[in-house]
Amino acid sequence: MLVLPIRTESGSHRMPMVNYALIGANLLMYIVFNEGYFGRAVAGVRDQYMVFHSDTPSLLQFFTYQFLHADASHLLGNLLFLWVFGNGVNAKMGDWPYFLFYIAGGVFAAWGYATLKTEYFQLIGASGSIAAVTTAYLVLFPRSRVTVLVWFFFIYFFELPAMIIIGVKIVLWDNIVSTMLASPSNVAHQAHLAGYLFGFFAALLLLFFRALPRDQFDILSLWKRWYKRREFAAAMADPANAARAQFGSVARLPAANVAQQLEEDRRIDQLAQTRLRVSEALERKDMTQAMQAFEQLIVLDATQCMPEAQQLEIARELFKQGKQTQAAAAYDRYVSCYPNARDLGDVLLLLGIISTRDLGKHDVAESYLNRAKTALRDDNRLQQCEQWLAKVQAIESQQNS
Repeated sequence: MLVLPIRTESGSHRMPMVNYALIGANLLMYIVFNEGYFGRAVAGVRDQYMVFHSDTPSLLQFFTYQFLHADASHLLGNLLFLWVFGNGVNAKMGDWPYFLFYIAGGVFAAWGYATLKTEYFQLIGASGSIAAVTTAYLVLFPRSRVTVLVWFFFIYFFELPAMIIIGVKIVLWDNIVSTMLASPSNVAHQAHLAGYLFGFFAALLLLFFRALPRDQFDILSLWKRWYKRREFAAAMADPANAARAQFGSVARLPAANVAQQLEEDRRIDQLAQTRLRVSEALERKDMTQAMQAFEQLIVLDATQCMPEAQQLEIARELFKQGKQTQAAAAYDRYVSCYPNARDLGDVLLLLGIISTRDLGKHDVAESYLNRAKTALRDDNRLQQCEQWLAKVQAIESQQNS
């Protein structure tokens, strides 16, 4: 039975350029250094100087081995995992921090392999680096769902939480349990485990010291909410505390505060699930489901804003459906959340037009159009903006006279 992760739902508005470059670098190094492409001489250089020798490794080998692969299946398997989990981590960390994290994960994996392996072996492959990226994804996006391809006579697709597919299947089963059940192989499980260990704790420390941006969906936030729930449950398990919480005037206020925090945690979880439903529907191009889920999200919290591309897609769909009031609100949230967006001027111009033409809010329209004038760069759009601004000012002048 073959089980492969093929996609995650953690959307981002930053292009993961370094992850693309790492994929390209691995492909290029395979073409250049594998025997059969440029001859045995090049392969000999690879084996002598670039492969990691666990008994007497050179400093260079800690870095070069990460870009070498034994065969095409080894390469493609690694690149699949790098594509699935690396894009989200790259977008969250940024380009240079992600690059350093990737390389450091590979270095630590090689060191762990040399330390744990009792016999001399050579090591090649990006598996250690990718293992670090995989558990970093688990720390940053623990509530994300991963689409998994299962090939067992037929091909099936399932969605599983990242904590299950990464923590249970990839780390525990593939690298610990299966090694106990199967005969020895040439797979460097020690390097994998060292990479997983590095990725998990390094990402955790980066979050803890706020070197990475925190949000309510990362693993530290989940632990914090779980700990508060446990504290509340432990306090209410005492009959005396439960009685004071229900009847005692002195004890009622602290209990209410704990209960309010618990309710807020539940609300955040509900928001997270609703946002996921919006993202999944948009990815499937199911606009009906996406609009329904987005309306539920706004009912839960009117200040919610989806990722940049998704928020803009939602606003355009609402406008297309003729829901001008909701479209204007969605466009306004886009402008508020992404003040440096590339198409800010166009959105402000559209907001001004909707506000005056469809909603009759001429003073609001004038504000949007004045902001659009400073943001627009296209001459035709700027001329259109000035024309609408003149219409709005003329209407307001007539109303005041």
